[in-house]
Amino acid sequence: MKRKVVSADDAVALIKNRDTLTTSGFVGIGVPDELLAALEKRFLETGTPRDLSVVFAAGQGDGKELGLNRLGHEGLLRRVVGGHWGLIPKVAKLAVEGAIEGWNLPQGCISQLYRDTAAGKPGMLSKVGLETFVDPRLGGGAINSISTARQVELMSIDGEEVLFYPAQKLTVALLRGTTADEVGNITMEREALVIDSLAQAMAVKNAGGVVIVQVERLARGRSLPARDVQIPGVLVDAVVVARPENHRQTYKTQFSHAFTNRIRPPVGEIPAMRLDPRKIIARRCAFELPINGVINLGIGMPEGVASVAAEEGILEHISLTAEPGVIGGQPASGLDFGAAVDVDAVIPQNAQFDFYDGGGLDMACLGLAQADAAGNVNVSRFGARLAGAGGFINISQNAKSLVFAGTFTAQGLEIEITDGRMSVIKEGASQKFLADVEQVTFSGRRAARLGHHVHYVTERCVFRLTENGLQLTEIAPGVDLERDILNQMAFRPIMDEVVEMDARLFASEVMGLRRDLLHLDLPERIALNPTEKRLFINFEKMRVRTRDDLEQIRQRVEEVCQQYGQRVDVIVNYDGFHLDDDIATDYADMVADLETRFYNNVTRYSGSAFMRLKLGETLRGAAPHIYETRQAAKAFLDQC
Repeated sequence: MKRKVVSADDAVALIKNRDTLTTSGFVGIGVPDELLAALEKRFLETGTPRDLSVVFAAGQGDGKELGLNRLGHEGLLRRVVGGHWGLIPKVAKLAVEGAIEGWNLPQGCISQLYRDTAAGKPGMLSKVGLETFVDPRLGGGAINSISTARQVELMSIDGEEVLFYPAQKLTVALLRGTTADEVGNITMEREALVIDSLAQAMAVKNAGGVVIVQVERLARGRSLPARDVQIPGVLVDAVVVARPENHRQTYKTQFSHAFTNRIRPPVGEIPAMRLDPRKIIARRCAFELPINGVINLGIGMPEGVASVAAEEGILEHISLTAEPGVIGGQPASGLDFGAAVDVDAVIPQNAQFDFYDGGGLDMACLGLAQADAAGNVNVSRFGARLAGAGGFINISQNAKSLVFAGTFTAQGLEIEITDGRMSVIKEGASQKFLADVEQVTFSGRRAARLGHHVHYVTERCVFRLTENGLQLTEIAPGVDLERDILNQMAFRPIMDEVVEMDARLFASEVMGLRRDLLHLDLPERIALNPTEKRLFINFEKMRVRTRDDLEQIRQRVEEVCQQYGQRVDVIVNYDGFHLDDDIATDYADMVADLETRFYNNVTRYSGSAFMRLKLGETLRGAAPHIYETRQAAKAFLDQC
């Protein structure tokens, strides 16, 4: 096999007019900047190549000059299909102004399409994108009026609607690795991710195209460990050794051994957040974390959830993931986003989206830029500003539980926290809860129809999605409902019972969330007073979400009652209690079983009329004896 090492200029000379390029990268990870810089230089000096098409999945840029921003020149580009546009404003500007054809498609679908294209398939079928702006009935992902070619088609299979994403004919791949041998075998030992490089190389090679890979060092031919090779040399046409400034590990970090996952950094390597709106929001989102669950954290506001989870000591009890292929550990943020430390595995991006699309996520926490009364969310298009959906659509449509995170208003918001109470010092200039979002990136109507669990978390209040739209459920202590919430919205949310957000969200010390989520306080919550022969159960502000939660409660009650050896009277505090609808029937069955085996008389109380009503419906088959106050509940037992 011939020696494939060439200069960057010689490599990009292989690119012809009207070629279709695909490029690797996720934010600033794995972006072939040496090759992109050489391509830009060639165009500016010679005017060629012209009219290129580009297909990319994840955002590849720093929001300024790097990455695909280098290609933001009229004449160089003709057509661009991409997942996330917010980091490539130079290219986005061309698309928004109609200087080039442009489409915004779901990042995961493009990622998976590389693999299907490599296999010679005509395209890919998916439900991802239905009832969003990607749906052909709502624009088909087109960014401007000149983008008329169909990139997505609506089909019906066995009576169900699906979207068909046609395969793209890719003729050039610009990729990146760490080490190349002389015949083109590529390893990635110093890269933070592997992304889609193998699938992209296969897709281009099988189409008769050219695969060019930039690396940081060379090795003798066939001297690399076979198990370490991520792109086989048979797929590679040219190798370019990059200058260090064009081969940073991320756009923020030149190189970190921790991001290669070959060392585990000391605990606390990523510092705790200061107490501000971002941390309040991240903390409230963390209350939704499912123990032993698999979670995706999006870019921006949701990144803080990883920091809070680390600070609260619960990282080992959850599996955080990021869409480029990171599983476990603690994801990084900002221009390091996509990298992670202390991980369990790093897999290809298309495989990660297979897992996501199939329903593998127990929870996802994603950004919130705009929302409306129906629960629709927009994170992709704001007038002339094109952010792009990225992996948002794949993730939001398929996670079992979903939390959107963002400040209540934007642009200039200032708050003050004093003695656990919050006050708005300066309101943000831009409202985010609108009559109608500018673009539907997440369909609230579809999610409500399918019964998905969705929350919208801000620094001052929390909403949940119902079949009738957004319902206000929580408000921060110190916040005025009319002035600070309702007057800052373009619609009036559903309001039944609104409770105060947990006071711990607004305190500087650690919240003790580990104790709550792991139910380590059950011995204190479920205790027997042998003198009164009464079992006291305190479920105040407790959330029961899974069958594991139920089993812990059952085991504690059994332990206490079996040790006592006699039937007991029971009083239960349900103030602030939350029972997920999915397990309400199982909860009722558990209560009935415990009553049969251990209880004499049972009485319950809650200050919430809604909770009393729900308990009455849930605890069917026996008189639930639910009162408004502890005194009334106790009086009932005394009378018995």
